[in-house]
Amino acid sequence: MEKRKIAAFFDFDKTLLATDSASMGLRFLWDMGFLSLGYVTKALALNALFRRHLVSETFIASRLMTFYRGKPLAPFEDGVCEFYFDQLKPRLAPGLLQRLRDHQEQGHVTVLISGSMRYMLLAVIKDLGINHLLCSNLEVGADGLLTGRTTDGICIDANKARQAREFAAREGIDLSRSHAYGNHQSDIPLLSLVGHAYAVEPTGPLRKMANHRGWPILGFDGKESPTKEKGGI
Repeated sequence: MEKRKIAAFFDFDKTLLATDSASMGLRFLWDMGFLSLGYVTKALALNALFRRHLVSETFIASRLMTFYRGKPLAPFEDGVCEFYFDQLKPRLAPGLLQRLRDHQEQGHVTVLISGSMRYMLLAVIKDLGINHLLCSNLEVGADGLLTGRTTDGICIDANKARQAREFAAREGIDLSRSHAYGNHQSDIPLLSLVGHAYAVEPTGPLRKMANHRGWPILGFDGKESPTKEKGGI
């Protein structure tokens, strides 16, 4: 039998990218003339609640997705490459970027897996030589306009893990020998799938899970910090 492959799954925001791209993405869309002040205010308010773990990432995404309804996709794709090279690439986490390179040198299948929209991430995988992209895909209606929904759910939480499982089945990936990197408690289902899970600058709930499961905790420099906190179990 053919030996199954090893994969390395990288979340994007606050994992491979050392910041949250949401606010920068809003600025990009604002500069492109797509956003109203009311929408920006709502998005910033939801993001503030999310940072306090008062609402889920899925809840926020479902509320903000309606922005795309009735619009063509092409204008959103304009300027995305420039946005990546000017705004996002300088903020890639150096240590995680090196870990990506290490996996590539070992011949591992590399996967960027993110709740962000596909059009925002294509430049990332092309520039970094990442093999596959699992993300949220905007649905296009029969009229050629966006519906404000995704084709297969938002790639967050349990749905992110489902996409990873289905990908592994299609591509012959051995999840027990594979690696995954994430920063948020919503990444726990994904991290639980693989034999080598890493919590990157984790949120409180993910840090507690990492302590419990013995997952290494990494900084953006890629270095491992003590798994247990002071006073931890």
